[in-house]
Amino acid sequence: MMSNLWFLENVNLFNKLCPHKFKEYKSCHDFDAYKKNEYIYFSEDTATKLYLIEAGKVKIGYYTEEGEEVVKAILSKGELFGEKAILSQEKRNEFAQAIDKTTSICPIGIPVLHELMRENQNLALSIYKFLNFRFKKLERRLELLLFKDARERVLAFLEDLKLEYGVENKRMHTVIVKHPYTQKDMASLIGVSRPTLNVIVNQLKEEGFVSCIRNEVIFHEKLASVS
Repeated sequence: MMSNLWFLENVNLFNKLCPHKFKEYKSCHDFDAYKKNEYIYFSEDTATKLYLIEAGKVKIGYYTEEGEEVVKAILSKGELFGEKAILSQEKRNEFAQAIDKTTSICPIGIPVLHELMRENQNLALSIYKFLNFRFKKLERRLELLLFKDARERVLAFLEDLKLEYGVENKRMHTVIVKHPYTQKDMASLIGVSRPTLNVIVNQLKEEGFVSCIRNEVIFHEKLASVS
């Protein structure tokens, strides 16, 4: 059975890492604002910073040689991206694009990050946990895309949403999930078309597993484990 790797400890690095939290950096630190569909960086850009999301959502992905977009992640408030700059990556191998009407980003130069990590061991540990989480999450997604059919990928994604965002209602015997993804986001992350996603979700509704209202999913019973 494939172990669940998408949901590990929730490490909200924004609350710990954003320079405006530190008196010595606050005076020279600004947030960057992006409109919907604006790019934060492109593939092949020099990697000198990492970024924290103060508000909004960011899509991480790349384009194939045929020009097809492949979405690697949809990130929201409190999450970090561009993290490969920490590992001395010189060039980006992906793009980052704002997908909300307004997105506020906290950019952090690598020298500043290294100073903060040297001064705060707990912060350094949180960053290493985050990197481990991000790499394992990507491994998990690649395994599903390579070895599982569309229904199994949808089931696995929904189960991960339940683990990451779910709130149990014991009286109603349900788990309520309020998540940040649009239907288009979900289809892109799972690697299926929107019509295919709709068909599978409607099947799950008919089978009594879930109810869906926009960005809310109600689980009526435990989804079967994906093996």
